[in-house]
Amino acid sequence: MYTVADLVLGNARIRPDEAAVIDGTHTVSYSQLADRAEHLAGCLRGLLPAGSRVVLLLPRSVDTLAAYFAAHLAGLVPVTAHEQLRTRQIAHIVDHAEAGLALTTDRLARRLSTHLPPQRVLTVPGLAASPRAAQPVRPPVIGRDLAGLIYTSGSTGTAKGVMLSHDNLLAGAEIVADYLELTPKDRTLALMPLSFDYGLNQVLATFHAGGTVVIQRSAFTQDICQTLLAHDVTGLAGVPTLWSDLLRGGSPFVTARYPSLRYLTNTGGALTPAAVQAIRSAQPRLAVFAMYGLTEAFRSTYLSPDRLMEKPTSVGRAIPNCQVDIVDEEGQPCPSGEIGEVVHRGPTVALGYWRDPEATARVFRPRLGLRAPLQETVVYSGDLGYTDAEGDLYLTGRRDELTKIHGIRVTPTEVETEVSAAGLTGDAVAVFVADPGASEPYLLLAVRPREASFSVDALRAYCAAELPPHMRPRRIEVLDELPRTPHGKPDRQRIRALLTNAGADR
Repeated sequence: MYTVADLVLGNARIRPDEAAVIDGTHTVSYSQLADRAEHLAGCLRGLLPAGSRVVLLLPRSVDTLAAYFAAHLAGLVPVTAHEQLRTRQIAHIVDHAEAGLALTTDRLARRLSTHLPPQRVLTVPGLAASPRAAQPVRPPVIGRDLAGLIYTSGSTGTAKGVMLSHDNLLAGAEIVADYLELTPKDRTLALMPLSFDYGLNQVLATFHAGGTVVIQRSAFTQDICQTLLAHDVTGLAGVPTLWSDLLRGGSPFVTARYPSLRYLTNTGGALTPAAVQAIRSAQPRLAVFAMYGLTEAFRSTYLSPDRLMEKPTSVGRAIPNCQVDIVDEEGQPCPSGEIGEVVHRGPTVALGYWRDPEATARVFRPRLGLRAPLQETVVYSGDLGYTDAEGDLYLTGRRDELTKIHGIRVTPTEVETEVSAAGLTGDAVAVFVADPGASEPYLLLAVRPREASFSVDALRAYCAAELPPHMRPRRIEVLDELPRTPHGKPDRQRIRALLTNAGADR
């Protein structure tokens, strides 16, 4: 396979009648998915030059997958946008990507109306109902060509468009499918959006193995659990907030058994020891893969399930055919136990940032010690971490979140890990706030209680007894729900605003 579209076309030849996608009560075979994608590609042919960007503003559905592969078949570059984004955020993606076309639904089209001419905002249902065009001629594409832009969340600034090649996407699909041991019998629950590299990878990895993608639109615990049973789902990918929801008292995930479910994967933040133990207690048969990646390197590390109980907060070692190093400020390797920046090497390293050469030069750098013609680009992630004596990676935070309190370096992730160890919170998010009257910031903590009997005084006593002074929060605020980004991660900007406003009101 050389391009992303070959994942569908190849399966349509080999296993045409096997289920590719289950969307509610509808099952679509590989041949049917390929036919839908070819039809949509025929409608798109000639509208834009090859290589042009097309924004996909679509909810999770089989039509979305057909549109994604249709863009590839038409020689266009898909730019996925989450349906929960606001008009301003969508405008940035459309303008920055220089998109000449958008595929959407009637409900979402109005969010694009001020950014593209009406004739450039097309609905997928409308295209699907149009007369079939002549079979499109696929423009010549090779693996190193641009295959998509994924816009980062923009939590530390304006969202950047990460350029991913066909080689990047296919390498990630093959490697992940291999270590998850995916087969044509696997059914993967697609809960993560395609605008999230994690969500896109789980779809492509499933198709690489010839398995079935099960669309899940609702994020409610009961609905997820119902789908797991109804469609014999074998694999579930999520982020820590999902496990927090699924493991609440009375959740069907805790009280029921799922005979087909064989593995879970986690990324977007480390699993806490309490979460690992709760998953094991609820579903003791499951293989749980702790994973780590960032859009700029697509997929990076995983921890083998048989080592999870021993190292619940580790994200393991580099995925096959990749390398992950920890380096100091001079770019030199750090010894085990010493915190440094995580650097990624391998076929999943992206092409850079779209229309941002300065940011590309900061993050995508030549690998030290190599000279042309052997020069190789690696990703300086901005993530901080260390490896233990066995080479397993532990993440401690972000370089741009690193600060000093009482003269000691600390990151929010370190504080959150220590607080979670108390077993009192379902979620915990730490933020630093500048203190105009002092030379260093102070720490605030937002928590969602794990049990109804939760006591702020008990957590404050734990922090006083178990945390060093530079990790102790000045104030703890209890929230029924912690705000989240569209990708399910804690929304630190909104949480910071809630905490600072709460303090101002007192």
